[in-house]
Amino acid sequence: MPSWEEHWSEHAACREEDPEELFVQGNTQQSRAKAVCTSCPVRTECLAEALDHRIEFGVWGGMTERERRALLRRRPEVLSWRQVLDDARRTQNQPRAS
Repeated sequence: MPSWEEHWSEHAACREEDPEELFVQGNTQQSRAKAVCTSCPVRTECLAEALDHRIEFGVWGGMTERERRALLRRRPEVLSWRQVLDDARRTQNQPRAS
């Protein structure tokens, strides 16, 4: 099971990308930026960083600023997105009983 990556940005799929391509407006450009996140090994860590620190701009962890704001509004009780996402990943990776 993958563990939480503390230095996640070193492993991010976007580390070689032009940052200007990740901080774009409009659905087409944002869709291209989100595509970089699709196979990123640290997508969860990136998203948690953006949510926990209320980062307003850019695509982080495959979510646009609008998508993150909507999620934050739906779940105002969450104090640590890192914990929520890590718990979800752990649950998802557990073997299923037959």
